[in-house]
Amino acid sequence: MDLQIKDKIFLVTGGAKGIGESISLAIAEEGAIPVVVGRSREKGNQLVQTLREKGREAYAIHKELGSSDSCREVVEEVMRVYGKLDGLINNAGANDGVGLENGSPEAYLKSLEKNLHHYYFLGHYALPALKKSRGSILNISSKTALTGQGGTSAYAAAKGAQLAFTREWAVELLRYGIRVNAIVPAEVMTPLYRAWINTFDQPDEKLREIEQRIPLGNRMTKAQEIADMAVFLLSERAAHITGQYLFVDGGYVHLDRSLSVLNS
Repeated sequence: MDLQIKDKIFLVTGGAKGIGESISLAIAEEGAIPVVVGRSREKGNQLVQTLREKGREAYAIHKELGSSDSCREVVEEVMRVYGKLDGLINNAGANDGVGLENGSPEAYLKSLEKNLHHYYFLGHYALPALKKSRGSILNISSKTALTGQGGTSAYAAAKGAQLAFTREWAVELLRYGIRVNAIVPAEVMTPLYRAWINTFDQPDEKLREIEQRIPLGNRMTKAQEIADMAVFLLSERAAHITGQYLFVDGGYVHLDRSLSVLNS
């Protein structure tokens, strides 16, 4: 299937690690150009080098995204290098465990700075370019916005706000033909997730316990499966999809997790 995104420019935050890396790779595989934004210069440059060795174009920007100025600078660099922008994938962030009881107002605000504000800042600064290209925005959220997790108030708040942004922007940007959607992952095996699992005394047992709660196949979602949905939503094949939350989670959120035993 031709997704009709060849030579288009897509800005991917957190695009060199985990889900973001898989999205960047999938974009490049379809002949489009990922602009990988992240705090790790080494990871970004490695990914670009890997793609260029395969004959694919890519570009890396090393930037902390906490401030509006840094987000403006990212968009300005994209426009300086490529002269256009066809899509924004807001993905960067991390579950930092800032809870209500075991947190503080200061930690809460800092977490929102890391996980939420740059979604708005980048959307704001990218909008003029996206209006010209009739591009799209894709927000990567999390099941914590809907299910809760415990001990992570700030992250859950950020993820819930990202879903609110998705519906709000989809309405606001209808006049420009700009589509806005969100993907809601649940349990995805990434390096960050693996590091969290390894904090438990018996990590393999903890992982098996989690997998048993995932109804379809009792397994973790693959980052590639998130990426496949992402490139579809960014493509012309999804031209009439906007304001939607797409759950790529093996039924984790919407099926009764007590049924998982039936799939074992």
